[in-house]
Amino acid sequence: MSDYNTSKDNFRFRMRVRFHECDGQQVVFNARYGEYVDVAALEFSRVLIGAATASEGGIDWRLVKQEMQWKSPARFDDQVDICVRTVSVGNTSFTWSSHLYHLPSQVLLAQAETIYVLYDSKKDEKLAISDSLRETLLRGAPGIVTDCSGVATSS
Repeated sequence: MSDYNTSKDNFRFRMRVRFHECDGQQVVFNARYGEYVDVAALEFSRVLIGAATASEGGIDWRLVKQEMQWKSPARFDDQVDICVRTVSVGNTSFTWSSHLYHLPSQVLLAQAETIYVLYDSKKDEKLAISDSLRETLLRGAPGIVTDCSGVATSS
């Protein structure tokens, strides 16, 4: 059963599966799902803070944990909608949930939970999450849809 209708309230990144991401059976290789989540997270951060890199936005974070559950295979040329939202924000870390859906069927392909730690690479240490960043993360980007071109629209 899909929860795609409720996912429309989240940020969504849309992409198409490319040939080189698949194995000989034209099924997406399992490690690629982590890459898909990473690209969606990058686009989510671009919408949230206006930047995709620490040099642009002044903040940096590191992935410290990611759990992935595969539900159904994606195949070459499938369209995938990746829905991202903030699950929680701690003192130095935050957790994002990502659900990957096949379009137009809305079948759940995979889901991931990713924990990031705010990080100062110059000092090589964790940073406290400011109140303003906490508010931004918790607000998220509901109804914003973007694709590989990086053009964001409202749904």
